[in-house]
Amino acid sequence: MKLQVSSAVVASLYAEYASHAPHECCGLLFGHAGQVTALQAAANVHPAPRTHFEIDPRTLITAHRAARTGGPQIAGYYHSHPGGPACPSSTDRAQAPGDGKIWAIIGRSELRFWRDTDEGFIALSYGVEDS
Repeated sequence: MKLQVSSAVVASLYAEYASHAPHECCGLLFGHAGQVTALQAAANVHPAPRTHFEIDPRTLITAHRAARTGGPQIAGYYHSHPGGPACPSSTDRAQAPGDGKIWAIIGRSELRFWRDTDEGFIALSYGVEDS
């Protein structure tokens, strides 16, 4: 199944990448049933933001509360690799919970989507839909 991503989300992901480099940007992806329709930027609170990311816990808590009360559903997460490829790093693989969520990774001029599974990350093909 091909993931469908809003063109506005794709444009926002590249803008986030550009505005935060050389630090990693990060945030949440929202959607349902194989679609990513929106994103929410979050502060990268990791003490080494040039090479690591940690989504601000307040942003996560607020989004989970909203989802439980009928708000947008969290489809996954995004972050950037300003100095590297759009592939999960060894740190990403070690810290991923295997929860089935989508991860978008923006690397040097490339955006890729991944599914975080118990067995590791699986590359996802995707199409861009007009917003």
